[in-house]
Amino acid sequence: MDSIKILDCTLRDGGYCNQWAFGRENILKTTEGLVCAGIDVIECGFITRKASGDPNISKFPSVQSISDIIPADRGSSKFVAMINFGEFEENEVPQRDESMINGLRVAFHKKNMDAALDLCRDIKSKGYDVYVQAMVTMAYSDTEFLNLISRVNKIRPYAFYIVDSFGMMKRKDIIRYFSLIEHNLDRTIFIGFHSHNNLQLAYSNAIALLDMRSGRDLIIDSSIYGMGRGAGNLNTELFIDHLNEEYDAGYDLAPILTIMDEVINGFYQKAPWGYSLPNYLSAVHSAHPNYAGYLSEKNTLTVEAMDAIFACMAPEKRVEFDKAYIESLYLECMDAGKIREQHFGEFIEIVKDKTVLLIAPGRSSEDEKDVIRAYSDRDDVISIGINIVYAGCDTDYTFVSNIRRYREISISGRGKCITTSNIPDNDSYMQIRYRDLLNEDEIVRDNAGLMAVKFFIQCGAGKIVLAGFDGYSYDSLENYADGLKAFIAKKATIDATNDGMSRILSDYSRQANIEFLTKPKHYRI
Repeated sequence: MDSIKILDCTLRDGGYCNQWAFGRENILKTTEGLVCAGIDVIECGFITRKASGDPNISKFPSVQSISDIIPADRGSSKFVAMINFGEFEENEVPQRDESMINGLRVAFHKKNMDAALDLCRDIKSKGYDVYVQAMVTMAYSDTEFLNLISRVNKIRPYAFYIVDSFGMMKRKDIIRYFSLIEHNLDRTIFIGFHSHNNLQLAYSNAIALLDMRSGRDLIIDSSIYGMGRGAGNLNTELFIDHLNEEYDAGYDLAPILTIMDEVINGFYQKAPWGYSLPNYLSAVHSAHPNYAGYLSEKNTLTVEAMDAIFACMAPEKRVEFDKAYIESLYLECMDAGKIREQHFGEFIEIVKDKTVLLIAPGRSSEDEKDVIRAYSDRDDVISIGINIVYAGCDTDYTFVSNIRRYREISISGRGKCITTSNIPDNDSYMQIRYRDLLNEDEIVRDNAGLMAVKFFIQCGAGKIVLAGFDGYSYDSLENYADGLKAFIAKKATIDATNDGMSRILSDYSRQANIEFLTKPKHYRI
């Protein structure tokens, strides 16, 4: 029978989920467990000159530094690491000896193909198995791909990969690229397949490759629990179970389950990965998955709006993530609607020099509703709910900058709404330009509460009093009064958001008289 090998990439691709901070003990437990399971190739992480050398992180500053995490008994397993082209040079790769990893995977985009293949050739000359990882295989035309195969044949690396970087390949695509490789790649070279699960097809596509292999040696990449950026990868535990059942492969599933339980599950609980609508959209539009992550973390877009933004992207911008570009598209989308300011003059007269009570939906807006109600009942106070029709008292207006929240407001309640221009709306009292209310801190640039504060500063309010401006907790269910909404984000994002709110409110307090009626729970004031 021709060879079918599993390459587990948990410590490398899975690192996108936890910034590669697995912890040294977890890294050792993972490599040892994978050896015990009989996994053929174990990817230890990235080698990059950007690495700090922290032993708790699966990014390494040198080839030699990886040796410390390789078990003394390697069993039948080979050990490899990945180099992103441009992050490590050939002269930084030492001649291989038996204490080192067995191979290096070189990942590159089409624009860097010439130099990357030269790097592959040089690395092979130093005694390493070389894995040629041409990213985004579907970016190559048939002619370009055949040219790439011809050049790979001259190097004769250990493996040449079909790389479904964006998780957008379907069975017909697998068949197409495999057929090109099958008939043109030197038969001594393994054919590899690296998938992502944006369309929930990683498992079925891998099985399709097995069905087509016609005597060719294969390497299939997978990760434990599917751990990987965005929608994640093919699950190691699922695929070795299939190989055991259908091909009598002999992998031991028990050590994989132990790693899932003792290592991977903890990271999943903190920052889940897997199929989602944003990741589905990135695949449908052949776009880098980081675009999906960027848009979904905004927590302001409907799926239809995300789809519209993806559709507007220039083809040449989809392959590599460009944060400035997606930010500009996002702001264009949010600012594309109409504005209706015929009531703006009269509203300024209502608000000018008055006390404005802004009620955000933080937990304290429920816990201290009696205090808020008493304050709002004062004759000199104008009360405004932010993205909610506040149940604690009858507010004078509702400020809405989130289309999802707007849809939750009944038609009869929309006449009291002040909406921003990203919301398709004909019923509100006034609609104002979204872009005019943004601040300079990227992480909270369009936070609804901060937008409302800026708006009422512009309107000349005499004093702005804040309630329910709690900030964000790591426990997502603690973030909103109704307990149903959730602000779900990585801890680092939550910390940055709280810092940003504190910083911008401090800036705004120098422009206007701002007080807190309920004390923030998660940031300093």
